[in-house]
Formats: sequence, C-alpha cells, structure tokens
Amino acid sequence: MTTMFNNNHREAPAPEKGSPRIRVTDLDAGYPGRPVLRQLTAEIPALAMTVLVGPNGSGKSTLLGVLAGVIETTAGQLRYSGGRPPAFVPQRGAVGDALPLTVRQTVEMGRWGERGLWRRLTVQDRTVVDSAMDRLGVADLSGRQLGELSGGQRQRVLISQGLAQRSDLLLLDEPTTGLDPEARERIAALLTELVADGTTVVQATHDLEAARAADACLLLSDGRLVARGTPEEVLTAEALARIWQPA
Repeated sequence: MTTMFNNNHREAPAPEKGSPRIRVTDLDAGYPGRPVLRQLTAEIPALAMTVLVGPNGSGKSTLLGVLAGVIETTAGQLRYSGGRPPAFVPQRGAVGDALPLTVRQTVEMGRWGERGLWRRLTVQDRTVVDSAMDRLGVADLSGRQLGELSGGQRQRVLISQGLAQRSDLLLLDEPTTGLDPEARERIAALLTELVADGTTVVQATHDLEAARAADACLLLSDGRLVARGTPEEVLTAEALARIWQPA
C-alpha cells in the first residue's frame, strides 16, 4: 500500500536554505511488474542544487517522476516541506517533434496547472510566460515550431515552461544530455542563477562535471541509494568505478 504524506504546498511557507525541502523514507516505486526503487531514504535540501547520479537503469528518472508526482510509490513516505507543487522538465525526447506547437504555445502550457486546459490565459499569465521566455533567452523564438529548434534551444524552451509554473521546486531529467559544450554551459549557468534566486533544483544527470558543481549529490545503483552528501564526498573514483564496473 502506498504511503504518501504531502503538506499543503500553496499555504505553507517555503523552508529555509539547507533545511529539507523533500524527505523520502523507505521508498519503493516502479512500474507494473517492474520494481525500480527499493527502500530509498534521502533528503533534498532547500534552495540548493541536488544532482541524481548513476548508470542507466539506476532509478534516477523514476525517482524524479516520484518527486514530480507522476509515478506513484508502492511503499514508504514522501514528504514536502512548504513551497509550491514541483515543476517537472522531462527529457527532450519525451516531447514529440511532430506536435504542431510553437515555442510560445509550449511555454504557455506551464500555466495549465493553475489556469486549466480550456480557460483563456489572463494578462498575468501572459506576463509570467513573457518573463520565463525572457529569462531563458527564447523570446525571439516565440513563433518557431518546437520541432525546428536545436537541442539547446529546445531545452531552454522546456525549462521556460517549467519556470512558467511559478514553482520554487524545479525537477529536470538529463537537461544537458546530447547538447554541445556551449549549450551545456549556458543551461548550467541558468540553473545556478535560479538557485541563487530562491529555487530548489533537482536534476538527474550523466554529466559528472555538472554534478561536481552541485551542492548535494545522491548516487544511485540498481534502484538503491549507495551514497549521499556533497559531490566531493560522493563522487569518488572508488565509488564511481564500483557502480560503473563492467558486467
């Protein structure tokens, strides 16, 4: 039986820097017939950058899905401390190129959770969308089709959609995978700015350089948490060699 405790995101005050923004305790989760996460216990600090690191199949994306509320737990506890509901930015490949959406329409989707699918956007909603697009430098792409964009441009649009949700908790799944070095550096800098401005950021990543620049790190292997702490404490040569050792 799933056990989930969720504080009222909209009314509770946001937690202080360094205090737990999310707590998971003895958490199990997965998909029908395929368990992934097993007995996972961890904390996500507020107003910080936390990275989820591990090989393919380690459970990074599943954990993000649980934190985002799109994957249900099968056991354990999930607690949020204040703030607003999380904004989730999936991998670029999860958003179809064939969808006939412009950049602006894509970012406007970030307002659906508050406004609803069929209600017209208000002047305030449009201001929020404009601000998010300006922040990520994609306002000049407003009329372009999403499928026409480069990888870096598209990722910035998806992050803009997340910002348009006006959440203080941003979850990103592999935000820089497949991008060129310049695009990776630009997105990394933007995420650092968001943390400085009061957003708690959690990202799954294979980019060890980006991971080492984070505030906190959760190292996963085979659905279990094998280490947690600062990147210096967690991403040691011995630990990485152990979980990425050849079969």
